Amino acid sequence: MLKQQKRLFGFAAAVADQFALVASFCIAYWIHSRTGRLEELHNYTWILLVAIPVWYFLMSIFGMHKSMRTCPYTFILVSLAKVQFIGGLVLTSTIYFVDPKGFSRGLVAYFLGVSYLVIGMEKILLKAGLSLIRRRGYNFRNILVVGDNPKAHEFIHIIEQHDSWGLRIVGVLRTDRDKAKGDVEGYKVLGSIEDVGDVCKRITVDEVVFCLPKDYLPRVENYFLEVSQLGITYRMVLDFEAHSYLRRELTFFHEQIPMLSFYYGKLDANSLFLKRCMDVAGAVLGLVITGVLLPVIAAAIKLDSKGPVFFGQIRVGENGRIFRCWKFRSMCRNAEEQKEQLRGRNEMGGALFKINGDPRITGVGRFLRRTSLDELPQFWNVLKGEMSLVGTRPPTPDEVLQYQSWHRKRICIKPGITGLWQVSGRNQISNFDQVAKLDIDYIEKWSFWLDLKILTKTVGKVFFQWDGV
Repeated sequence: MLKQQKRLFGFAAAVADQFALVASFCIAYWIHSRTGRLEELHNYTWILLVAIPVWYFLMSIFGMHKSMRTCPYTFILVSLAKVQFIGGLVLTSTIYFVDPKGFSRGLVAYFLGVSYLVIGMEKILLKAGLSLIRRRGYNFRNILVVGDNPKAHEFIHIIEQHDSWGLRIVGVLRTDRDKAKGDVEGYKVLGSIEDVGDVCKRITVDEVVFCLPKDYLPRVENYFLEVSQLGITYRMVLDFEAHSYLRRELTFFHEQIPMLSFYYGKLDANSLFLKRCMDVAGAVLGLVITGVLLPVIAAAIKLDSKGPVFFGQIRVGENGRIFRCWKFRSMCRNAEEQKEQLRGRNEMGGALFKINGDPRITGVGRFLRRTSLDELPQFWNVLKGEMSLVGTRPPTPDEVLQYQSWHRKRICIKPGITGLWQVSGRNQISNFDQVAKLDIDYIEKWSFWLDLKILTKTVGKVFFQWDGV
């Protein structure tokens, strides 16, 4: 029954969202028609054939069709902003290929703005309305807590702090029968864990939450079976501790085997999808620019020194994957052979190799590096999925061999064309540990807006603050 209710809620939410999307388009047309010249409405409605399925898909993967009982309002606004951004890219790309001249760009802009406001308002009002109903004693769920360990106390405190969730604790069961009396955090102890079935029959219980210590796990299966035979939902609070910087996720392998995952960084599936969409869009734009500049850059490289136009170097990517990183050649043809002879002049402490005024750099290469034009071919690596627009600097295999254990955290994500190190005064950084700390700081604090900030700063440094080589 509960699963059917969840599916019904998801279906109703999806239908409401699509109505809001259509209404937003009509409102956007009406607003823009007051200030600009537009054709009849039916000439533009074909875009809804694209928008409706795209928005449905995006809102589903960002969790906006699920129950938002425990979601903060910021989750709604941020998730919807991601939907609008990606949906806007899809819409504008579709218009570019289908009707580049006839479709009003202003109408698209109004549509994206109005739909964000309308759908966001719909979600917030629905959540606020349901929260108000729950605070007045309706649509609540009765929770029976089993356990009296710190996790049980923490669980009870969280429930008490969020009365808008509509969760009501009806009692507690202890694990020790000899102590099955008194109260826990102000809630009456109704017995011991052996009484879970009888208690569920005696009072109204919608869910049983087991908060048990790790050493109790081998004995809990019979109690699970007893509760499930009554048709009551039961949940298990896992008593595992993890470092605060690790993300935790409970999933089912092949829809059968429950697995608790601990992973580093803030990049979950939705974040990775959003980051990849931005990478593809940026890579396509970057390759177009590369194609325009290629004849001039190639001619300059060839006239300046002997050797190929492109330089491909083996680099280490995400979790140790090896790939060939492409650049426009900025050094003499035998630069790699000369590296060992120059190692004594290395000015970077640790695993990095860098020399100011490196004699291997050609005249044209110096200009390419100062303007970052030498890195344009890396947009091909981004399009292939080997790199990202923003990430950590891709190291060479020799550098990785010199890493300490904590240094390897910086290669747990895809490397980037630019990153926090590049926009944090890289010429003033003289130790690899500083580089690694900046990269790890980027991973721990990652957000879509941080990537945009780094990209903006990168463009500013390229055009207005050229760094010397």
